[in-house]
Amino acid sequence: MSSFDAISNNHNFVLAEEDVCKLWDGPSLMHIQNKLAQERGDKEYTFYDGPPFATGLPHYGHILAGTIKDTVTRFAAQTGHYVERRAGWDCHGLPVEYEIDQKLKITRREQVLDMGIENYNKECRSIVTRYTGEWEETVTRLGRWIDFRNDYKTMNPEFMESVWWVFKQLHEKGLVYQGYKVMPFSTACGTPLSNFEAGLNYKEDTPDPAVVVSFPLLSDPTVSLLAWTTTPWTLPSNLALCVHPEMEYVKIKDLATSSIWVLAKTRLSQVYPIMKTKKFKKEQEKELFETIQTYKGEELVGEKYTPLFDYYKTDPSQTYWRILSDTYVTDDSGTGIVHQAPAFGEDDYRVCLKAGIIFKGGDIPCPVDVNGIYTEKCKDFAGQYVKSADEGICTLLKSQGRLVQKAIIKHSYPFCWRSDTPLIYKAVPSWFVKVEEIKEKLLVNNEKTYWVPSHVKDVRFKNWLRDARDWAVSRNRFWGTPIPVWASDDMEEMVCVGSIEELYELSGVRVEDLHRETIDKIEIPSKKNPGTVLKRIDEVFDCWFESGSMPYAQKHYPFENEEKFKDQFPADFIAEGLDQTRGWFYTLMVLSTALFDKPPFKNLIVNGLVLASDGKKMSKRLKNYPDPTLVINKYGADALRMYLINSPVVRAEPLKFQEDGVLGVVKDVFLPWFNAFRFLMQNITRWSGEAGKDFVPSLDKVRGSNNSIDVWLGARTQGLIKFVHNEMKHYRLYTVMPELVSFITELTNWYVRLNRDRLKGADEDAERGLQVLYDTLLDVTVMLAPFAPFISEYFYQHLRKLQPSYAEREKGGRSNPVMAGKSDSVHLLQLPTYDESRLNDTAVAGFKVLQKIIKLGRDAREKRLISVKMPIKSMVVVLPLASEDITKDVSTKLAEYIKTELNSWDIKFVTREEEHEWVKISLLPDLKILGKKLGKKMSSVKKGLVAMTHEEAKKAISSGSAEVEGVVIDFKTEVLSKYTYAKEGDSRWEGAVHSDGDVVIAIDTQEDPELVASGKCREIITNIQKLRKTAGLEMTDKVEAFYAEVGAKMGGTLAACVKSNLGTFEKKFDGMVPLPVEMASTTKVFASATVEIGSTNVVIDIRPPAVSVAKKVGEEERMFLNTVDVEDVVVGMELKCKIDGKEFEFTEGKEFFTDATKRAKVEKVL
Repeated sequence: MSSFDAISNNHNFVLAEEDVCKLWDGPSLMHIQNKLAQERGDKEYTFYDGPPFATGLPHYGHILAGTIKDTVTRFAAQTGHYVERRAGWDCHGLPVEYEIDQKLKITRREQVLDMGIENYNKECRSIVTRYTGEWEETVTRLGRWIDFRNDYKTMNPEFMESVWWVFKQLHEKGLVYQGYKVMPFSTACGTPLSNFEAGLNYKEDTPDPAVVVSFPLLSDPTVSLLAWTTTPWTLPSNLALCVHPEMEYVKIKDLATSSIWVLAKTRLSQVYPIMKTKKFKKEQEKELFETIQTYKGEELVGEKYTPLFDYYKTDPSQTYWRILSDTYVTDDSGTGIVHQAPAFGEDDYRVCLKAGIIFKGGDIPCPVDVNGIYTEKCKDFAGQYVKSADEGICTLLKSQGRLVQKAIIKHSYPFCWRSDTPLIYKAVPSWFVKVEEIKEKLLVNNEKTYWVPSHVKDVRFKNWLRDARDWAVSRNRFWGTPIPVWASDDMEEMVCVGSIEELYELSGVRVEDLHRETIDKIEIPSKKNPGTVLKRIDEVFDCWFESGSMPYAQKHYPFENEEKFKDQFPADFIAEGLDQTRGWFYTLMVLSTALFDKPPFKNLIVNGLVLASDGKKMSKRLKNYPDPTLVINKYGADALRMYLINSPVVRAEPLKFQEDGVLGVVKDVFLPWFNAFRFLMQNITRWSGEAGKDFVPSLDKVRGSNNSIDVWLGARTQGLIKFVHNEMKHYRLYTVMPELVSFITELTNWYVRLNRDRLKGADEDAERGLQVLYDTLLDVTVMLAPFAPFISEYFYQHLRKLQPSYAEREKGGRSNPVMAGKSDSVHLLQLPTYDESRLNDTAVAGFKVLQKIIKLGRDAREKRLISVKMPIKSMVVVLPLASEDITKDVSTKLAEYIKTELNSWDIKFVTREEEHEWVKISLLPDLKILGKKLGKKMSSVKKGLVAMTHEEAKKAISSGSAEVEGVVIDFKTEVLSKYTYAKEGDSRWEGAVHSDGDVVIAIDTQEDPELVASGKCREIITNIQKLRKTAGLEMTDKVEAFYAEVGAKMGGTLAACVKSNLGTFEKKFDGMVPLPVEMASTTKVFASATVEIGSTNVVIDIRPPAVSVAKKVGEEERMFLNTVDVEDVVVGMELKCKIDGKEFEFTEGKEFFTDATKRAKVEKVL
């Protein structure tokens, strides 16, 4: 049976969600929503979905970002917009190639060339959509509406052709060049990475060797320069040393070894760590070393030294192994002398190029291949992986007497974002986009965008743009979009191709696929040198260049959809994680600025990282987080969605994922919400039966209610609607969700609780309350649809059945997406807009005062250990700061609710003239402000403030100033005031003051027999209600209740309590009064419990209604009457029977009764 057919007492949210999935039938309802939007002519709302890789399953990061995207786009679709939500897949690049390399055990580039690029790419193509089915299943189960039928893939020729167009535009604008630069390099993947990719996976506390090595001067071999490095593996490639020209250097003699060393004066502590200790004194230096000479760095420039290794002894230019200078050298760490390996350091390359150690276009000594393996040139370590060779290099240098110091340091180090292996820096030829040339435009365009939270844009992203360097967009790989440049062997002639058609025109070859296996063999005839040909360069695009091109490539712009693209660009909204400030957000901004000088998007939500519960990164290997699918199957998708978007993670802060947090949403939000909904539906059914007419939702009746709490709920609901629209307009999900959750709490814990008895009635007032509750639940259900799509749909499918238009729909009427009832789904409705006429600040403020009074009353009861079931005679309320309107509202319209909730027989609202009896104003000087002003007078002024009477303090606060001990004091800025309870220590009264100081209450704690009796009756009522729940009874099910004091007859002492509170029971139980068990007519019991009431053990049970036979009736006649079904009995009816030939007549109300309560009244038991 579908969960839409009936409302279960034991609701299963997960099964209900699965029913909703069937109702939606996958994405088809989303297409209906879009079709209706087009028919209405709704304004288009453009959304870009960053393409994920489908080589892995979705994790919490994807689920979080997807939930944010779905919430915002659903909200847009339900506020008058057409929203295309198109799925996309990143298909190229390192993530795919790395998977294949692992599968085929490929470790070197040559292995790919041996198997053939065509075969290799075929393997890559086979896995790019490996998990698209699982992605679609998970995403759909999460309730995210996105179009998988019309998805885009970066490997599709249409997409790749647009990427070619983007590159050609940059080429024609002069924003592309080929250069030789030291780049972050992944040895696991055999390719350079861009600077922003290198920033994606920094790891703190990475251990590395830190060594100090000596370099003897050729002019005096007894003197050695000391250089410090954390990359010993680069030492075989050393070509120079670098000092700072202005830094002071010293030549010292080490007294322990008699060695003579040169290093920065401020870095002596590097070789003498004891100098860093607090106890070390300068005069102790003479015990460590002797200073021989002091130099400026520039004085050392040009000196030559003995190299560490002889691998490059045949240097043809004789320029190697000299001392150079540059200001990049610092004295923050090391020795103030930096070893230069231009093949492995960006600054090394620049300094050596400037000094003529190496030459532009010339070869750079580099004994390391693309896999990070030493070549034969480095004969001592050939075949070894560079990071593994550190230890061997240190051992060799130590044996040669060149290793001065060795230690292990822990520092932040970049790892490959795909293979999770350490990066190295390596000089490689690459193709670059001139980002530095458009940096100012990037900063200007960044200012045109709106980010949530704003500090990510204003600080993190702005700083990244300000420090941006040229972007290396080429990769020496195989599975990717080939860079469309054809060149001569000497690179003097180049052609950049921007389309398939242009390639055909230039080469005469027409292609349908643009991957390397198709493109690499195509040649273009040279125009400069007829008879020769141009061949395509070897590289492919970085996959980030492709994802940055997605706004254009997903539309196959400019080859198709030209006008449509222009109308939709920039996007209204995008969202991804904080890490994308250096990824997708960055590449989008660079390309859109370079192409159109526009930002690529208008609005952006940045989410933080979802971490394991211990604060560590989620790890499949460590299994330190629960499987998302299991969480969804256990608690439901809505619970997971609301947990995520009601957390700090939507403010770009980290979230330690707690499964209990998801459970908390179910317990604290969904269950109370469901209970309010079920309570409404059950009472509508009951009311209709008792009133004898259908419940028909009526907005006129809602607006016409003058019940104070109805007015409050209406105002609160309209305020919520207004708030949500405003906050969502500004993309502040982090403010919306707490307010929605708070509202549901107020609805269930306050409105329903305070109105429970009223809503269970059968009169017009009960109907008005039910109308208000129905209207509110419908509004909230629709309003919450973008946030909790499943439970909203579930509620709507039930609530719509009460609408007259639903009957029309059932008879075949067309679905109307603007009419609740006719609309087939809550998601086809437009969200409600607020009704200005129902906003009421006084009602909302008054209800807040009511809440404070009730909370303080409970606190006061708890202090005196008085159960809320035990009534109190009276209570006093003081509202010293409230306006007259609010005071009047609370004291006249809300007083009965306060009395009922706090179980107080009376309540008194104290006037301004009387408040001094109950409260006093406590005054203290603001020491920060008055301290400087008063000096020695502070003590006397403080005493004067404390001595002021309540009235004097009020007058001073009201006027703003007063003279205290001869000093005029500003009571607005210089005095701290608060209201306190004035009857502390009074044994009769217990008081409480709200932290805001605007509400003070006191309860009368004296007991008397009447109060005790009333309290016991309340406990009986509570236990009967618990038994009904235990028995699983519906609200409309009738029962009779009986009790027995253990060891007593005919109800014992409780009988008197019940008699004195008959009206309470009759009102609560529709005329039924609990009776001594001796009055029971049936032995069938629905539920029973032994409870303690007062200090007595009492057995209470509930039983089905039965004919109750008068005490005077004989045994044989009683047996006959006990066979009569109470359902067949009507008031005043007569029965006749013959027993042993004797005729008997019985009249209802004399010999038998329709229930035990009537009989008890006749027989004076009550």
